[in-house]
Amino acid sequence: MADRTVADLVVERLRAWHVPRVFGSPGAAIAPVVAALDAAGGDPEFIPARHEESAAFMASGHAKFTAEVGVCLATQGPGAVHLLDGLYDAKLDSKPVVAIVGEDVTGPLGGAYEEIGLSRLFGDVCHQFVRYGRLPGQVPALLDQAFRTATATRSPTCVVLPHALQVATVPDLQPQAAGVMSGVPGGPLARVLPHDADLDAAASLLTTGRRVAILVGQGAHDAAAEIVALADRLGAGVATSLLGKPVLDERLPFHTGVLGEVGTTAAAQLMGGCDTLLLVGTNDPWTDWFPLPGQVRTVQVDIDGRRIGTRYPVDVPLVGDATETLRALLARVPARPNQRWRGVVESAVDRWRQTAAERAAAPAEPINPQRVLQELSARLPHRGAVAVDVGSVIYWYARHLELPPGVRAQLCGTLGSMGCALPYALAAKLARPDEPVLALLGDGAMQFNGLAELITVAHHWRRWRDPRLVVLVLNNRDHSGAGGDGRGPFGALGDRRPDVPYAGWARLLGLHGVRVDRPELVGPAWDEVLAADRPSVLEAVVDPAVPLESPEPALADLRGLVADGDAARRVRDRMLDTRMTVEAEDLR
Repeated sequence: MADRTVADLVVERLRAWHVPRVFGSPGAAIAPVVAALDAAGGDPEFIPARHEESAAFMASGHAKFTAEVGVCLATQGPGAVHLLDGLYDAKLDSKPVVAIVGEDVTGPLGGAYEEIGLSRLFGDVCHQFVRYGRLPGQVPALLDQAFRTATATRSPTCVVLPHALQVATVPDLQPQAAGVMSGVPGGPLARVLPHDADLDAAASLLTTGRRVAILVGQGAHDAAAEIVALADRLGAGVATSLLGKPVLDERLPFHTGVLGEVGTTAAAQLMGGCDTLLLVGTNDPWTDWFPLPGQVRTVQVDIDGRRIGTRYPVDVPLVGDATETLRALLARVPARPNQRWRGVVESAVDRWRQTAAERAAAPAEPINPQRVLQELSARLPHRGAVAVDVGSVIYWYARHLELPPGVRAQLCGTLGSMGCALPYALAAKLARPDEPVLALLGDGAMQFNGLAELITVAHHWRRWRDPRLVVLVLNNRDHSGAGGDGRGPFGALGDRRPDVPYAGWARLLGLHGVRVDRPELVGPAWDEVLAADRPSVLEAVVDPAVPLESPEPALADLRGLVADGDAARRVRDRMLDTRMTVEAEDLR
């Protein structure tokens, strides 16, 4: 019987933490751990990515779609550097990930090939926890601490294991490490509720509000029923952050959609007309679309007290879990809905939906990208997952894809790094192989990581109970990401991308591929790929000149006058420039 090594201990600790799979790319400095994973019989499974950046995105995507700790590994030097993008994604979107990095510092004259100072490299992105393994007996506790820290802080952590340590033998008499905490890995460590006095103050503020708006973020992911109940009691309108889009049923008549640059006019108008704002689990950075400072009184609910008031002034802070905090508020808030305000909100939603339909139906050469997402919206399976990349596709996803309850959706919401969607989709599919998964991306993102990771899809798909992993590529050959208004980093003179036969590449790998360049064939193309017996690439040739048309912030012309309250009020009286705000004035 072979001697037990530290690499075997690593696998045992991963198994103890119920880690189903590890994403990574092999290399000499991490080879002993990879070999131990290969010998583990799939518990946990090792998923080799084509690039370490993709592996880190897969780990972050696993954390996002499953609420578990994602795990990735890499070798030293360039391999470790390549992990940074996905780890920063996890850090900025508050997801638990553990990175295991190998290091071999033996070399001529004391200098190792590919040597980089890993403590400094990961010191920012994994600032909560970066540790080196030194002795075999330390490794189990070190990994446990990395997992506990990632879970408690909702952030990435890093453990560096020297190659010599990985191959070190562990005496048979060494006691096994103690079992890890009970419960679901990645779940909350404790019940967190605000003080009664704060809940009473928040309930009083919300009850006295005449025009209440609720902004929902990803931190409210389990609180949909409580948000709807509170909105009905107050007659409130609801908007979401981009990351909060999957939280609520978007078919609700008072759901105004996503707020911000990629969002809807109805959401911007809701913020412009409200006098009371409830923020639930959101750290939305698009504050230009928030109400004018001084316009509203605000309650914010967040489990992380460090985020209270960082984006907008708050009158009543509530540090606590969103679901339980909202239940406590519901027990204190009487049913006093303002039906006139709710009617104003619903009218704005109806106008926006008509506008969105008109935009999607507008002619383009050859296909309007908005139509592609609208056609999907009518066909979207009522279970499964959607992964969205960075670029103009985010605008069309935010406005035109209506997510039914039960469909999970994720994107690189805060970092905004291109190339995440296909790694995310793979992580989601591996976690639930019996459900359909869609990846939505542009041709630029497909050329970043997508073409390579389709090889990974081709390697795994025959084991999936539901073979559907559909990759939409919006092929506009535009490097700028600006859309027709020329607002991207390269302006209106954006470089043209080389054209790639994306659907043909899928067919070459043994997958299904469809290329569509006529608008009347978009719907049938979706029907074909959603019914395919294997993963598919739908390549839609779309018009790069279609404008992004970001909504104007309500009362945008007043934002330079907020320092002069009297001037702002005078101008506001004569410059109510949205229909919703005008109607809101009539309710005063």
